[in-house]
Amino acid sequence: MRAAVLPLLAGAVLLAACAGDGDPTQYREVGHGGFGRGGGGDPAARRPGLPNVFISPAGKPYRAAAGDPYPVAAWFAAADADHDGRLTLSEFRQDAEAFFHELDTNHDGLIDGFEGQAYEQKVAPEILPRVEGLAAGEGMDLSLGGGRDRGGGQPVIGSNGAARRAGAGRQAAGDHITQGAGLFSLLNEPEPVTAADTSFDGKITLKEFLAAADRRFAALDTKGQGYLTLAGLPKTPVQEAMEREAARRAKARAKGGPAAGGPPPP
Repeated sequence: MRAAVLPLLAGAVLLAACAGDGDPTQYREVGHGGFGRGGGGDPAARRPGLPNVFISPAGKPYRAAAGDPYPVAAWFAAADADHDGRLTLSEFRQDAEAFFHELDTNHDGLIDGFEGQAYEQKVAPEILPRVEGLAAGEGMDLSLGGGRDRGGGQPVIGSNGAARRAGAGRQAAGDHITQGAGLFSLLNEPEPVTAADTSFDGKITLKEFLAAADRRFAALDTKGQGYLTLAGLPKTPVQEAMEREAARRAKARAKGGPAAGGPPPP
């Protein structure tokens, strides 16, 4: 089912519907790409619903209620074992190893296919598209451009969740589409757990998981300092969208207009 669905979503930002009304992770793509809980393609039914979710470089999700600080800080504080404000490679690896053991539920030293499936479906369901329950007019809209290009382009994610590129229409061929965990992560990896399976045998060893941690640390430590700081981390696409939405609402309040509702201005 998953293999059949994913190709249909190549141009979409994300389709999701996590269970539980009021759950900060509950969202789906509505109408022309808006995240929200409204129905169909009716613009009046759309409401901003960006989930306040961060997925760590190792793949562990951190969630916060709407309006709370973005949970990247919660991950950094947990991974920074000595609480000195600097996340070293050793601490980064320890954080990854701890999550490896959380996923290795049968404690055989491997993350097998069943454990990987449990990760995707239960631990971090935000990373997979959910299409059940979509009404007519909902779903993929190829004109949206499909997500954040981390190859140098400037991302624009509107308050209705539509990922667009400033001044660009349809996504140009060759752009890098942000999907899955990449929307909530510091790095554009749609599925960070299975990405560690460099032997492609369907089983992830601790050695492979830590090697992936080394690669990710190097990608984030752009200045070669040997440590990461919270302020120096890139922002996730969802984090950027939430900050833009907050700025838009603050501007609307300052002008005495409505703070929310309706799609953002072009």
